[in-house]
Amino acid sequence: MPDASSPSRIRSSRLSVRASPDELARWSQSARFLGHATAADWVRTLLQDAALSHHCGGTVSRELRQLRAELGRIGNNLNQLAHAAHLGDAVACGDTLQDIDRLKDRTDHLLRGLRPVRVQRVRPASAPLMH
Repeated sequence: MPDASSPSRIRSSRLSVRASPDELARWSQSARFLGHATAADWVRTLLQDAALSHHCGGTVSRELRQLRAELGRIGNNLNQLAHAAHLGDAVACGDTLQDIDRLKDRTDHLLRGLRPVRVQRVRPASAPLMH
């Protein structure tokens, strides 16, 4: 494994990403929460992981957009059912309730994959214990 002073580890090139102040603050906070010293370290790790795994990213946001669109359609169906019920029409809502249950299950599955894993920081042997 090359050390930090080896030529392959010298970081003389720069990759820039524009972010709003809020985005940068969230990313920095997430990086620290996940055990990274800086957002740059976290981004470097994410990029290396993506390159090694051939994962293109965007899966979560695509899935969230699909869920949002589906929620919109189900909400529209519920509004139509409520309108019909207020008019005194007979309302059959079994299909809509099944759609809601299916979407709830998909959302639960997605959210389980999004929950961050708690990173346990290892205390160096020379570091004193804090009481």
